[in-house]
Amino acid sequence: MGIHGLMSYVGEHREFFVDLQLRDTSIVIDGNNLYHRLYFDSNLDMRHGGDYDSFADVARKFFETLTLCNIRPYVVLDGGCDASDKKLATIKERAREKILQAYCLSCGGCGGSVLPLLIREVFKQILTSLRVPFVQSFSEADRDIVSLANHLNCPVLTLDSDFCIFDLKAGYCPLNYFQWRSLPSCKDSQDCYIPARRFSLERFCGHFSNMNKTLLPLFAVMNGNDYINLPAIEMFFSKVRLPVGSSRQKCQKHVRIQGLLHWLSRFADPAEAIENVLKYVNKHEKEETRQLLCTFMEEYEPSSVNLQDFFQSGVYESEEAKKSELPPWILTALAKGLIAPFISDALILKRTILHVQVENMQRPSAHVTSLSIRQIIYGLLLGVSQRSVSTSSGKAPTRVFHEFDRIQRALKKSFVQAAALPGHFCSDQYSLNTLSEVPLADRLILLLETLGVTGSILEPVPCHLWLPLAVTCYWTQYSEPKAKLQHTKALLLGVVVGELDKVIHSPDPKCPLTEINKIVYEQFLKWKKDTSQKEAMELDAAHIFCQWQCCLQMGLYLNQLLCSPLLEPDLTRLYNGTLVHRLYRELKSTSSPENLLSASPKMYQLYSNMIHIVKDVAPPGFFQKKKKPKSHRKKNNQTTDQGLDKREGAMLETLPSCSINNRFEALTVEN
Repeated sequence: MGIHGLMSYVGEHREFFVDLQLRDTSIVIDGNNLYHRLYFDSNLDMRHGGDYDSFADVARKFFETLTLCNIRPYVVLDGGCDASDKKLATIKERAREKILQAYCLSCGGCGGSVLPLLIREVFKQILTSLRVPFVQSFSEADRDIVSLANHLNCPVLTLDSDFCIFDLKAGYCPLNYFQWRSLPSCKDSQDCYIPARRFSLERFCGHFSNMNKTLLPLFAVMNGNDYINLPAIEMFFSKVRLPVGSSRQKCQKHVRIQGLLHWLSRFADPAEAIENVLKYVNKHEKEETRQLLCTFMEEYEPSSVNLQDFFQSGVYESEEAKKSELPPWILTALAKGLIAPFISDALILKRTILHVQVENMQRPSAHVTSLSIRQIIYGLLLGVSQRSVSTSSGKAPTRVFHEFDRIQRALKKSFVQAAALPGHFCSDQYSLNTLSEVPLADRLILLLETLGVTGSILEPVPCHLWLPLAVTCYWTQYSEPKAKLQHTKALLLGVVVGELDKVIHSPDPKCPLTEINKIVYEQFLKWKKDTSQKEAMELDAAHIFCQWQCCLQMGLYLNQLLCSPLLEPDLTRLYNGTLVHRLYRELKSTSSPENLLSASPKMYQLYSNMIHIVKDVAPPGFFQKKKKPKSHRKKNNQTTDQGLDKREGAMLETLPSCSINNRFEALTVEN
């Protein structure tokens, strides 16, 4: 959520905080907030699709620091959107802001903060590898966080002004005051601690004439947060005369916050305060406003979810989850983070949000390339097969999903038809209720067929690379602009560098580490760190690599929905945007990266196998250069540029031709 202007207001009042030396305690962490802050505060790349390995290093260091101070973390992640969809307007507005920030970054600016597409999945993998307990809430996590923190009697770590309102037994530690990067030791021992500040609800209320803290949810609702905007309350502010208070506030938002808090402090409890608010509201709006205020105030009560039970027994029980009537196996997988919130949004709301990347804004969204995979996901969620569609009598079931995605620099809603599964997949067998019981071999065939490959062709490479390699085969055929051999080689070289990293930092005792692997690995790292050539980013190359990440994201989600017939790759080592872009530039003019890799026979063999597989799956002559007259090429480019609006406004005409086996229906766009 987030209360407009409150975090900056309390930040100007040092007296609202208590200094802490944090150690020997549990702590409940807002997971979404943490991975945002760790990425943005660590000066990591945002323009090339993300340096997941560098982020993993930062995240591991963070949790290692907690361990040094005997701080026991419990991480709570947001789930899908609320079934009421009350935050949709805010979600759309933030998506529009991210599109503009991504555009700024694509033009070489530095005024934006855009997370890499797979950062959430990377973060979950890091938590799993470090054995940090975590849970994925069914919807927004705030109330679950409060409930768990009060059960454990420990502080909450986040950077969200809503936690200035919640009644937390052990308080709220803002992340911006959590100095985990520098560890002092206690004077009387060698024990380490993390300097931090705890927001004190008592000091805050004391500052406003010892106001009753139960009035704070009413303050939050009236001041406005991420989804509350009541016209009747604006009427109140236009009529009431708020006390100014003793201090002079320059910011208008702060003036309103301070005045409203002073005004509310006059009343004994929320009931009395609401009656006085309604005096300024039109008569015909009074009852509705009363109900809305009371309903919204409930958002600041702890949830009834007992996360202690989940962390002890793996059982997640939520009234909201029960009302969804989703299959039990889906609910369990969601809570454990084995299925992404994208799936629950599609199931419950029939709507998904596709997050923007730093791509070529003059081209159709990078997510267009993965449309066919999403349509199969939607088809599975509906349990629809070609056989059931063709033989059903009467009205066909609704098979349309809504997607919010970028079209140039605007956010648009598209209507996407779910794909019917091929006829040889039995609809009864692939019912969502029993999908987890489908034989592994059948689930694997569906996954690989969606990606356009077979298991036999992938056999020359290790099984943990099957999914990214299958995705790469899919991507090379459906990317637009067309992926060239240099793009494919740069990506796969990046994958091999990740394998080298694993060999060096997590060696297999059965396979002794050779010195040549270290030398080769260090040379690739030099390419990554080389800043001598500050070339402008090639937007089309960036766009093509963004498309690969979109395909990988949906490949991961489909694999999750099918209960992981393929091993999930280690995303922390799979893609390094800075390195991949650098290798692509090198490969355009020289074969140095490939020549370097040949010094490590085992790794070169892996690389060669992957290249051969991609070439074998691609149509004959796919990677051959086609010479065209310059005038002809220029004309084609002009035609492409002029036709952008038509192609994006009706992705419609072009998309079906990119569909696997021509079995996907068109997508339409609503302005």
